[in-house]
Amino acid sequence: MRVLAGIRTAVYMTGFVLLWGWLALNVRRFDPAIAVTLPKWVEPLGLAVIAAGGALALTCGYFFARHGRGTPAPFDAPREFVAVGPYRYVRNPMYIGGALLLGGFGLAERSVSILILMLVALGLAHLFVVLVEEPGLEWKFGDSFRIYKRSVRRWLPRLP
Repeated sequence: MRVLAGIRTAVYMTGFVLLWGWLALNVRRFDPAIAVTLPKWVEPLGLAVIAAGGALALTCGYFFARHGRGTPAPFDAPREFVAVGPYRYVRNPMYIGGALLLGGFGLAERSVSILILMLVALGLAHLFVVLVEEPGLEWKFGDSFRIYKRSVRRWLPRLP
């Protein structure tokens, strides 16, 4: 069961990265209209941010498959509540990892448009989390999620 969840997680995460990568490449055409040029030194910083975001997102996918017996996809969500790994420190580390990936790509490409896309994506993620995801988790997992929600921040990690 966990092997299948791992395979499904890999497929869904690959599709998600490809979709956002495609969107990022397509918004670069707006860079000339924005007329802001990022300095060359942000490129290696962007690669480091991509690596950090990718590592965080992959770690989250692993914990969803291994401990939650599900995937990050809302239509194939974990069957067990996951509050281990990065989820011990922040409630939405996968969104943070994805934002780091996208923002790092924007820096590596020196694209202000991609950085704006990252901010829009974070805004949409916040709305989704507050309006859909958290109420759904409260309904599905009850008190265990409510206790978790009181002790772990939504976006800013808290070290133990």
